[in-house]
Amino acid sequence: MQENITSFDINQHHIHIDMIVTNPFSIVYNVAGILDTGAPRTEFDDNFFVHTGFLETQSEKVSFKPGLQIQKYGKIILPSVTIWHHKRDFFEVFVSHFEPSWGIDALVGLDFFRRFRVTIDYSNGILLTTPIGTFGENS
Repeated sequence: MQENITSFDINQHHIHIDMIVTNPFSIVYNVAGILDTGAPRTEFDDNFFVHTGFLETQSEKVSFKPGLQIQKYGKIILPSVTIWHHKRDFFEVFVSHFEPSWGIDALVGLDFFRRFRVTIDYSNGILLTTPIGTFGENS
């Protein structure tokens, strides 16, 4: 893999990311997500998983803890996910219930970033991701 440059809109409140996810039936979905540098793990909204056939229904038992707008409650292994043109197979993510007003399907967390040197250039609206192995480091 080589480095990748991705543009983002500096006028948005978050860095929005377009992703590609393949479900267990080899159907490909475009996914709207945001970069979350404070999240240790990548999370997907349970509505997305119901829509794409990973789950039959949302958990009825999930409720938001006071002050939160997201609640984790399970894990799923994605057969394939592509973020910033970098593909990962069999990528484990959290199943979460997102505040519906967010309008996104996923938060990309540090578990994805750990394999890259990431440079965020806010002034130019550029995100540079370079696989760590390119620098001779252990992956």
